[in-house]
Amino acid sequence: MFQGYTKEFKTNIRLAWPVMLGMVGHTLVQFVDNIMVGQLGTTELAAISLGNSFVFIAMAFGIGFSTAITPLVASSDASNDTTSIQYVLREGLRLCIILGVVLFLAVYIAKPLLFQMGQEASVVELAFPYLNWVAFSLIPLVIFQAFKQFSDGMSLTRYSMYATLLANVINVLVNYFLIFGVWVFPKWGVTGAAIGTLLSRITMLVFLIYLLYKDPRTSFYIQKLVLFSSHLKERKRLIQLGLPSSLQVFFEVSFFTFAVWVCGFLSKDAQAANQIALNLSSMTFMVAMGLSVAATIRVGNQKGLGAFRELKRIALSIFLLTFLLDILFAGFFILFNDFLPWLYLDPATGLDTFTVAKLAASLLFIAAFFQIFDGAQVVALGSLRGLQDVRIPTWITFLAYGLTGVPVMLYLSLTRAMGAQGVWIGLCFGLVVSSLLLYLRFRYLTNKMIHIHD
Repeated sequence: MFQGYTKEFKTNIRLAWPVMLGMVGHTLVQFVDNIMVGQLGTTELAAISLGNSFVFIAMAFGIGFSTAITPLVASSDASNDTTSIQYVLREGLRLCIILGVVLFLAVYIAKPLLFQMGQEASVVELAFPYLNWVAFSLIPLVIFQAFKQFSDGMSLTRYSMYATLLANVINVLVNYFLIFGVWVFPKWGVTGAAIGTLLSRITMLVFLIYLLYKDPRTSFYIQKLVLFSSHLKERKRLIQLGLPSSLQVFFEVSFFTFAVWVCGFLSKDAQAANQIALNLSSMTFMVAMGLSVAATIRVGNQKGLGAFRELKRIALSIFLLTFLLDILFAGFFILFNDFLPWLYLDPATGLDTFTVAKLAASLLFIAAFFQIFDGAQVVALGSLRGLQDVRIPTWITFLAYGLTGVPVMLYLSLTRAMGAQGVWIGLCFGLVVSSLLLYLRFRYLTNKMIHIHD
């Protein structure tokens, strides 16, 4: 019975592993920032957590919108429609450029809200200049996403991985010199980390364009990029898919961002502990994200071919693979929950580091369990995106996170005085609801398609 699914593991991993490493590379930028800034103190760590909470919401919207490019390119690639691929890339890139600029301006204008959120003054003062540079980095990041989603849709998932790994090298080097003031460089602390993020994102954009230009399969599309030409049909399809997709990611990231704000309202230590647990969880989540992209590509290909039984079997194989990997990650978090927080903390910086480490360890124990549901929901979203079904899943994510997870989070953390642990139980609850409903939606659609076409 399982052989029909497990035989697809090799193809799934071949497509997904470059995306996994690329996604982990994105998270490593934050991971490196957190580790290096954490050596300065828990206040500095809480500051980048607060600053990133603003950027992540905007980034989620931009990345979510760009995901519309992948299923359209994958479906057109399966049917050898080069004209459609060319038009989708042109329109997708133009929309992402506009969106990147709009998101930067939105974050820049909204940053004074940091002072109105009940956060500790010392944390806000450090977060404010950090936010300037990281907000500007949204422009190259969202443009990068347009090329990345195009590359993924062409099943060339390695290129974004190479670009992201190079970006991490740049980030580490710039961080080292500018955070700590090494050699002739100024000691800019938290601001130095932000500049490192900006330069790394510019680097990965330029390098990805270069790789796509050199590849025989994609050089034609890069050479024919004419941003002033207009293709209304493709633009309409991208907006119809992109806006709901961006809202899906927006609702999920806002859910986790809200957790950052609640922890900041509780205490500086709770916010720092939450940042540690969240950063570690996001590292393992990137594996599921890679498999989600593989699901979008493979489901999109099968949809283009009209092979709906194969489509369902392949998607279920990705669900199974994700479940098995997330079980391993859950065990890792349980076994090493006391050790992992010390990757971010230096005992010499003060007694509060021990409080943060203990609290972060308890959050990682909860995170171990929601790994499974987090992986399931993102693969379900990827599969549904491959089917180009985005409207109902958007409502599901809003129900699961906004109407279910947030109330549970607030009730447990504040009313029941469970603090940061209550926040994370609320996160877990929202992911459980989301994963179950999205999976049922996928089962319903695929069974319906099979019944119609048989």
